[in-house]
Amino acid sequence: MPLFLVLFTVLCSDVLFDFTGTDNGEALPESIPSAPGTLPHFIEEPDDAYIIKSNPIALRCKARPAMQIFFKCNGEWVHQNEHVSEESLDESSGLKVREVFINVTRQQVEDFHGPEDYWCQCVAWSHLGTSKSRKASVRIAYLRKNFEQDPQGREVPIEGMIVLHCRPPEGVPAAEVEWLKNEEPIDSEQDENIDTRADHNLIIRQARLSDSGNYTCMAANIVAKRRSLSATVVVYVNGGWSSWTEWSACNVRCGRGWQKRSRTCTNPAPLNGGAFCEGMSVQKITCTSLCPVDGSWEVWSEWSVCSPECEHLRIRECTAPPPRNGGKFCEGLSQESENCTDGLCILDKKPLHEIKPQSIENASDIALYSGLGAAVVAVAVLVIGVTLYRRSQSDYGVDVIDSSALTGGFQTFNFKTVRQGNSLLLNSAMQPDLTVSRTYSGPICLQDPLDKELMTESSLFNPLSDIKVKVQSSFMVSLGVSERAEYHGKNHSRTFPHGNNHSFSTMHPRNKTPYIQNLSSLPTRTELRTTGVFGHLGGRLVMPNTGVSLLIPHGAIPEENSWEIYMSINQGEPSLQSDGSEVLLSPEVTCGPPDMIVTTPFALTIPHCADVSSEHWNIHLKKRTQQGKWEEVMSVEDESTSCYCLLDPFACHVLLDSFGTYALTGEPITDCAVKQLKVAVFGCMSCNSLDYNLRVYCVDNTPCAFQEVVSDERHQGGQLLEEPKLLHFKGNTFSLQISVLDIPPFLWRIKPFTACQEVPFSRVWCSNRQPLHCAFSLERYTPTTTQLSCKICIRQLKGHEQILQVQTSILESERETITFFAQEDSTFPAQTGPKAFKIPYSIRQRICATFDTPNAKGKDWQMLAQKNSINRNLSYFATQSSPSAVILNLWEARHQHDGDLDSLACALEEIGRTHTKLSNISESQLDEADFNYSRQNGL
Repeated sequence: MPLFLVLFTVLCSDVLFDFTGTDNGEALPESIPSAPGTLPHFIEEPDDAYIIKSNPIALRCKARPAMQIFFKCNGEWVHQNEHVSEESLDESSGLKVREVFINVTRQQVEDFHGPEDYWCQCVAWSHLGTSKSRKASVRIAYLRKNFEQDPQGREVPIEGMIVLHCRPPEGVPAAEVEWLKNEEPIDSEQDENIDTRADHNLIIRQARLSDSGNYTCMAANIVAKRRSLSATVVVYVNGGWSSWTEWSACNVRCGRGWQKRSRTCTNPAPLNGGAFCEGMSVQKITCTSLCPVDGSWEVWSEWSVCSPECEHLRIRECTAPPPRNGGKFCEGLSQESENCTDGLCILDKKPLHEIKPQSIENASDIALYSGLGAAVVAVAVLVIGVTLYRRSQSDYGVDVIDSSALTGGFQTFNFKTVRQGNSLLLNSAMQPDLTVSRTYSGPICLQDPLDKELMTESSLFNPLSDIKVKVQSSFMVSLGVSERAEYHGKNHSRTFPHGNNHSFSTMHPRNKTPYIQNLSSLPTRTELRTTGVFGHLGGRLVMPNTGVSLLIPHGAIPEENSWEIYMSINQGEPSLQSDGSEVLLSPEVTCGPPDMIVTTPFALTIPHCADVSSEHWNIHLKKRTQQGKWEEVMSVEDESTSCYCLLDPFACHVLLDSFGTYALTGEPITDCAVKQLKVAVFGCMSCNSLDYNLRVYCVDNTPCAFQEVVSDERHQGGQLLEEPKLLHFKGNTFSLQISVLDIPPFLWRIKPFTACQEVPFSRVWCSNRQPLHCAFSLERYTPTTTQLSCKICIRQLKGHEQILQVQTSILESERETITFFAQEDSTFPAQTGPKAFKIPYSIRQRICATFDTPNAKGKDWQMLAQKNSINRNLSYFATQSSPSAVILNLWEARHQHDGDLDSLACALEEIGRTHTKLSNISESQLDEADFNYSRQNGL
């Protein structure tokens, strides 16, 4: 038998055995190839596949030359009915090409239980024999939800190494990992500092500030994507000291003093919770300056021998001692001469007393001419005085040069100088119509409290020294009052507006003395004052409705001691006189007794009216000495270990160790410096039943300044007509305008040319807390008009503007009352013991015990300060025996009116209550402390 037939027979028997050996009893191919040829070659073999969800997958294979192709899966032949085959002819070789594919379902894979994965293989044969393809595995794809290891947040110093570990969830196929920073993909190929290739971990070789952020590990395969928990990476910078400044000049010009130099924690500044610099920011050394010695005269020498001119001399020298070190030279003459013969000396054979020098004759001529000149001047003054006196008795106190302005247009008015006794300056309720009355009374702006009292008592005897009127339109006039008027009485008679029954319509000389006495008896308030007795437990002293308070910490007063502590606010003329561009920004607050010594700094809260910005203001704390002079304690932005200033938007909290009188001043750095003014409008009926007075106030935005206005208005019967508003007044030298707008035309009228008043910039900017107000008088056409609605516009030229909407009833029974103060201070000005503090003493002790001890991670009193927005001058707290206690005292002063302890609780939460001493401070304890404090203080 030929060898070819033998091999073919063996091959066919092998194929027959494979098909007959199947358990499923499927039919074998109907015919077995017997023609000569070559072994099949696989052009395409089945690939590994994954079943996603319930979707079947297709396995393909292609062979040449191939008469038949069948799939065998897991050692078993796949039924020929499940095969889909296609046959074609290879044009290049002329051989048959057969392509076959089958579908594998999820159920088939799940039902297979074997030692290996589900697999399939192609078997192709030709006339020469069979060929087998590679085994292709079929697996069900999935991806678990939970990461085996999530990345953890870290805090690392700058230039340190960051390693974030990530182990993705189990999945088939294995998940690929991608890193996100702040939701943006990280490309390690573009940043050589980042490596993401090592076991899915993220490695940052040298940390930079820009590497701070939230990092997320993203795992994904063909089934799903999974996100890990975000890991927060904080790259912090520990603070470093800058170089020392040069030593300052000696602080005294004479004697023993000190010099200082300073450095700042800005090289670099601590960032992202980095540790603050250790050590002192200020160094001081003693210095000695030579004191200047003023010169002093020696005693006079003996008189010299009488000279031929009948004079003898004596001298003295400035040598007892001579001036040294810049001292002053002696004052006076160093040489003195006098006649030595008592007039008996002979000169040119004549007695000396008979000789008339030429200078004496010239002096007598000068005296004669001077006398004649003085007589001429006296006669001229007398003539002018008589003329002015006659004119003072004329019918009109004010002469209008150009009457065309009464009909409108832009005209210029010239008013003659007001004569003494003229009733030009009247009460705002006494303003006549220019067309019918003989007396003209314009609106006025007053600043001095005495002016307001005089306006209330009688405006008849308040002459206005000089008025300049510039007509802006037919109904707007700008008045500028030169200086404060002097008050005189003179025999004269004037006519008041109709319906005015003023008791001072006529003034006679005999009435002058009682009137002056009445002026002196007007009530004046020089200060507000409150007191309280405090002991070792400390307490709080509050000046109601002024924003001024004093916090005496626990333990500041030694045990078994008690002191009566007082606090007052100067309401008179400020004793602090501004120098140059310096402006008084707060009231002058006095606390005492001055000889009291405290062991822990106390906290003094002073309100201010500055719009706080270090770019526009340079704010100083000043103290009055025992000699009455004011000296600077510190600038708010400076570093100091003697006291601490914390500047809030509306108040300054100062930590001090000595009592005295303190105030805040500000020096504007730019024209954008802003003072906050509170503007308010009050109204009341006048003596004339048809008139209604409006008084517009512009005062510093401090509670005590507005309280003074409220007190004055209560005294005058005024009613607040609209909620006060804030006006931002810039230091740009532009004046303030106050005008009345939108007056109902057929119900009310305002005197012509009085609807707008202008106040110079200096009167507003340097008001020194004295209330500034402008008065307007409105007149009803009929008594039946009881409702008033208008607008008050207060604006700074090229600056801020506020509108006060007035809508009120002039009848008290129908008027809606507006409260003066939205929130009253504590009913009890003096609070002593634990009830004066928001933080219970037990919790305070635990906080101090925890944070006073230095911590390697920086979670000590410095972080407690930073979390409470105390980021400057931390060296002050470092000098205290318990820095945490002083920080909590400052927190108590700042949060006096807060309703809860949320800010402190949030600070402790951010630091992390991992300390064993803080772990038992529960949130319920803080809530209970809130409730107790609120109940005790009526909050």
